[in-house]
Amino acid sequence: MITALHTLIYCEDPDAARAFFRDVLGFAGVDTGGGWLIFKTGPSELGAHPSSWEYQGTTGGTDQRFDVSFMCDDLTATMAELSAKGAEFSGPPVEEPWGVTVGVKV
Repeated sequence: MITALHTLIYCEDPDAARAFFRDVLGFAGVDTGGGWLIFKTGPSELGAHPSSWEYQGTTGGTDQRFDVSFMCDDLTATMAELSAKGAEFSGPPVEEPWGVTVGVKV
């Protein structure tokens, strides 16, 4: 039985991405050598979605190949906490059929 999911993100500036995950989000990291850091992220989910869709009367599509979602209990408080640590958001929170979302720049 699979008990966890490992997500791998390739970055043009891995040092900045690692600093974001470690210093802003507070994820504990393990240095596996050679500059490779692995962060413990807690429970996980995996979605496999179509690249084009029709749902509840709307159609859409994307050329994205991945999407990472961070989940929290209180979005307003979490945004304030992350902003105080230097996080930047791509806009205000948006009410979606599946919940409230906001983009964060990594």
